[in-house]
Amino acid sequence: MDAPAHSATAASATVVELRGVSKTFHQHQRSERLRDTLRTLLRPPVREVRALQQIDLRIARGEIVAYAGPNGAGKSTTVKLLSGLLAPDTGSVRALGMDPVRERVRYVGKIGVVFGQRSELWMDHPVAASFEWKRVVWDIPRPRYERMCALVKELLGLGEFFNSLTRELSLGQKMRAELGLALLHEPELLFLDEPTLGLDVLAKRTILGFIKDLNRERHVTVMLTSHDMAELEQLAGRIVMIDHGQIAFDGPFDKLRREVSDQRRLLIETGAADAPVLAGAQLVQSAAGRHEYMFDATKTRIATLLEQAAGQVQVLDVETHRAPIDEVIADIYRQWQR
Repeated sequence: MDAPAHSATAASATVVELRGVSKTFHQHQRSERLRDTLRTLLRPPVREVRALQQIDLRIARGEIVAYAGPNGAGKSTTVKLLSGLLAPDTGSVRALGMDPVRERVRYVGKIGVVFGQRSELWMDHPVAASFEWKRVVWDIPRPRYERMCALVKELLGLGEFFNSLTRELSLGQKMRAELGLALLHEPELLFLDEPTLGLDVLAKRTILGFIKDLNRERHVTVMLTSHDMAELEQLAGRIVMIDHGQIAFDGPFDKLRREVSDQRRLLIETGAADAPVLAGAQLVQSAAGRHEYMFDATKTRIATLLEQAAGQVQVLDVETHRAPIDEVIADIYRQWQR
């Protein structure tokens, strides 16, 4: 299977645009051996990490774009560039018609950023105190603040713990509060970096549903990173995949599946305990007369597999479905690693 390489970026009503963007980091190296440590104390060796290499990317107004890749691929670096936290070494970064670094003060007033591993909430104060702090520091007009505060409290269910200390909240409650805080100033552009990290199924559903509603009703443009591919497929219509600092795929999830392979699962229930041997399908598991296979529907027809099975055993029941998107992405990552 070849790794996909495709680009299909909308050019109209562009909100985010990266042109030829590169970013390199330098990491000082240290040895665990004492004599090497002493020898390199003054001039330690430096490792060059090319986080991004000549990235070109456009995001249109009102899109929800999933941004995915293996660890260290360059996802968080891209989000930090677009948030104004980093400047590119080469190339240009434009968002909402502005340079995120040079026009930072005006720019941050139009974007919202949520990092799943960082918090803007005050841990030893009530959630309400963090919201009031943002109103004052960001100079949000009182009527606008009251309106948005009431909205996020209702839609994210913040009312039950709004006056509780942040450090006493569950992880899901904290993330809902983080998202509400990021939306107080009504951003046009929202960057979410692993916003559901560590959350349970119910908390994830709440957050994802809110993001969908926000995009549909207020046309907020969203760029989302996550390692949960099923979550991304549920939320976004388009996925941009990055590997070793370069964009390897840009297009709809369905196109990604087709270009890689159309992986399917086939579950056959038979009258015999032994699993039939099916050419073109790989046996995944077998127990108590239930046998699960994996196959590529672009190369093997389901009817052909069933004919083979019926020729060997009595087939009692059949079920087929597409492979989870996590398996599709895992195959891509394995190809990239090789």
